[in-house]
Amino acid sequence: MRGQEVSSAGDGPPSGCPAGSTGGSPGARAGRSPGARPDGPPAAVAEGRGVPEAVLFDRDGTLVVDVPYNGDPARVELMPSAREAVAAVRARGIPVGVVSNQSGVGRGLLTRRQVEAVQRRVEDLLGPFAVWAVCPHAPDDGCGCRKPAPGLVLAACARLGVSAARTVVIGDIGSDVEAARAAGARGVLVPTAVTRPEETAAAGETATGLLEAVRLVLSADAAHRTGGPR
Repeated sequence: MRGQEVSSAGDGPPSGCPAGSTGGSPGARAGRSPGARPDGPPAAVAEGRGVPEAVLFDRDGTLVVDVPYNGDPARVELMPSAREAVAAVRARGIPVGVVSNQSGVGRGLLTRRQVEAVQRRVEDLLGPFAVWAVCPHAPDDGCGCRKPAPGLVLAACARLGVSAARTVVIGDIGSDVEAARAAGARGVLVPTAVTRPEETAAAGETATGLLEAVRLVLSADAAHRTGGPR
């Protein structure tokens, strides 16, 4: 059974800003301007303690190898330990979802059918996700869903019926953890060759691999925290 989709992305640049549009194909890397931190103290998981109610993964560069603007399911390739990492979360009965920027739609480089075909291929390889929240907008559209804005994270949490403060977001670049922070969630960075040094330094928590990141967030022991300032 396919996972829940927040809303549908059109074939061309969408108007307005749905809080999380569906899609599935790799787009350009997210922008890196910081999102605003929400008011109020974060809950236990956002502080790095306790088992989360949901785990949301970035896709390109995190779950699958980043192929910019890919509309070909045959080019989808899993990142190391992606299958094991996702399975470990599911084994604990915790829902898993995807939050991903796919600006190829807004740029006119991908169609809806292409992004959905790639999304189906990811689920063929990793199993169905509980929710897909994908921003189809181009960087200059000024939407509130494109990471580092919090819209995708908040939309996914709303669809799952969980608190953002008890949700973890795992990604490979700064905008992933910035989106988590802006939504009040806990973010864990898994740096790759494209991750900027300043992004790693600014991340509240880092892990050397995807499976290590999952083990970190499934542990209630905050002593395993690594990385720079919150």
